[in-house]
Amino acid sequence: MVSSLFNVNFRTITIVCTIAAVTHFAQAISPGFTYGGEKVRGVNIGGWLVLEPWITPSLFDKTGNNAIVDEWTFGKYQDHSTAKAALKAHWDSWITERDFADIAAAGLNHVRIPIGYWAFEVGPGEPYISGQLPYLQKAIGWASNHGLKVIVDLHGVPGSQNGFDNSGQRLSFPTWQQNNTNVERSNNVIKTIAGMFTGNPNVVTIISPLNEPAGFDGDQILSVTRQFYRDSYGNIRYPSSSTPSNTVVLLHDAYQAPSYWNGFLTESDGGDGVAFDTHIYQMFSTGGVAQSEDDHIKTACSSTSTLEQYDLWVIVGEWTPAMTDCAKYLNGRGIGARYDGTYPGSTRIGSCNSLTGSGSSFSGAYKKFLRKSWDAQTIAFEKGGQGWVMWAWKAENADDWSYQAGLKYGWIPTNPADHEYADVCE
Repeated sequence: MVSSLFNVNFRTITIVCTIAAVTHFAQAISPGFTYGGEKVRGVNIGGWLVLEPWITPSLFDKTGNNAIVDEWTFGKYQDHSTAKAALKAHWDSWITERDFADIAAAGLNHVRIPIGYWAFEVGPGEPYISGQLPYLQKAIGWASNHGLKVIVDLHGVPGSQNGFDNSGQRLSFPTWQQNNTNVERSNNVIKTIAGMFTGNPNVVTIISPLNEPAGFDGDQILSVTRQFYRDSYGNIRYPSSSTPSNTVVLLHDAYQAPSYWNGFLTESDGGDGVAFDTHIYQMFSTGGVAQSEDDHIKTACSSTSTLEQYDLWVIVGEWTPAMTDCAKYLNGRGIGARYDGTYPGSTRIGSCNSLTGSGSSFSGAYKKFLRKSWDAQTIAFEKGGQGWVMWAWKAENADDWSYQAGLKYGWIPTNPADHEYADVCE
């Protein structure tokens, strides 16, 4: 998930396959899930193996250093042993097999697990602390134990592909695309991930080579991204020989409209077993966050028509029932919210009180809205695409974003096929 420093209207993650390619997809690749038949219903394991200040603000606040705003500075501005101990305690406790059991019990079938390149290799002068890989491997085992499918997602690459804190390094402008060495290192990480997991397509059904590249910054990002996607396709689908793997390649849309990608790595373009990923949020722009509750619901329902424009299958890989940016540090540590006017240059819409934090403080009317928002989005995403993966499973102090809290307080159903507002988009 992106803690945006930019006014990006809607984040869209999409998994895709052309109608013409459906038969070819079924014949040439056999992942451990019937994509195109059964709907994807999943949740992101956010803030675990890649830190995000808004998901676990205590990790950052306990440092006592306001300059620590991401995982890069978490290692840079602390004693190494202190930072390592804090990270290990977090890895050990934030997500356990109990979480995977609860996710499966909630009727979900997928988990998406973000991980950074620094879990695989740390270059000279880079302050990252590694040690995440054993936890990723344990998570694959937990998913297998509970019948869940895994999307392994490379969330951060050298130089950052978007400048967001969840890429590992918060920057005013991404630098990944400016250096061929950055790209080559990223290719090598994808080769490593493919080597680890393409032999286990019944559990790791999808590898996503790059989360949210900043396509809104223009062709300097997009041209590098397109070539990186082609290289990743070869590295994931053909990891060791001419015999293809059964792993689906999931490509983020880089914030571009469906028409930008139509024809890319389809069957006629030499692709097979490829999907697109789109992220849809409504609170990371002035106009988006200012909408009324009714307009938020209408906007959610209207996403169906956009998803239908893809010439490949599409999965919404990040979204949330929350419609404000009120969660502490959501826009970055030390950065306020558009909703209450504390974000630089924003105009106050209202108070953030009781719109985030503990669900126990939410009013009945607000919980009703969150349920209607959850229903509208899941209905629209399944109607227009192949399903969804909500962000995120849990957060320390932002229950409006938490699947776990939504189950506890009742705005998310224990069966994701149940809709209290089944006609919300009609």
